Order: sequence, then structure tokens, then C-alpha cells
Amino acid sequence: MSRIGKKPVAIPEKVKVSIEGEVIKIDGPKGKATHPVSPYFDYKADAANVTVAIKKGAPTVKNLKALFGMERATINNKVIGVSGGYTKVLLLKGVGYRANLAGKVMNFTLGYSHPLDYTIPEGITAVVDNQTKITLTGTDKHLVGQTAAEIKQFKLPEPYQGKGIMYENEHIRRKAGKSAAGAKAK
Repeated sequence: MSRIGKKPVAIPEKVKVSIEGEVIKIDGPKGKATHPVSPYFDYKADAANVTVAIKKGAPTVKNLKALFGMERATINNKVIGVSGGYTKVLLLKGVGYRANLAGKVMNFTLGYSHPLDYTIPEGITAVVDNQTKITLTGTDKHLVGQTAAEIKQFKLPEPYQGKGIMYENEHIRRKAGKSAAGAKAK
């Protein structure tokens, strides 16, 4: 059995969880979320907790125990998302690297011969500070992470000068350049 799956999901005070037919509805101060009910699991929701259990006589699925833990974790992430939300911060490092936000379109200047445009998906709020710091917030953990990863792909950080788009607390391993490497070899 999954140790994560056995734990009940604690529901904060301002969050309401209800199981209606084939959907779990989660309402909170930051927004709403839904989660489809799986035929392999039993769900129980009360005022304080949501529990997930493997159904008796459920068909044998290769990774059912792993899916059990993932199901509980997904519901927990949605509860946290509607109560507090998720945030990712990206930094642009490099001479002339900058971002501008116009409505739902973010424009990047990253040293290419042309500017790059990225449309922010629904459910994500973006804020650009000082043209080099991007803060992405939303209630869906997966969507916030996916959006940050797509933006980061425009200019991955490089190990020699450390230029590129990186997460706020990300450490980039730096490499020595040719002159430093050649000096050590002598």
C-alpha cells in the first residue's frame, strides 16, 4: 500500500469539498477546482478530511498502489491551490534580457534577432517586476509549473556565463572557460 495514499487530506476552514456524481468539487477563497472520480477508488469527504481508499474487488491494474498515492496527492494539491495558491518566480539574467507584459501576452527580448511572444494561459496570473523578474501565480500546481517551464525553454541558463531564464532559487553549476582550463593543463 502507498503510505501517501493512506493519509487523509486535511481541509482548511474556508475550503469546501463535495463529491457529486463522477466529480469532486473543491471551492476555496482563491478559486474552484474539480477532480474526476476514478473507478478504482472510494472517496469519502467530511468537514475536516477527504480520504481515498482502493475499492474492494477493484480490477487488477499494474501500478494501482502508485496510482493510489498519486490520486491522494492530486486532491491534496488542488485543496492547497484553492486555499493558498501556487507561485513560481523566474529571473532573466543577461545583458539586455527583459520581459514586458501587455494583457495576456508576454514579450521577451533574449538576445535573439527577434522578440518572442508567449500567451499566458487561463488560470495563471503573471506579474513582471523591473523587466527581469516574472512571478506566476495560480491555483493549479501543474499549470503553474508547466507555464514556468515553457517560459524557461526560451533561453535555458548556460553554464559558462550564467545567462538565461532561471527559477529564483535555482543554482546553475558554472564551468571554467577555455583560458582557465588551458592554464590548469600546463
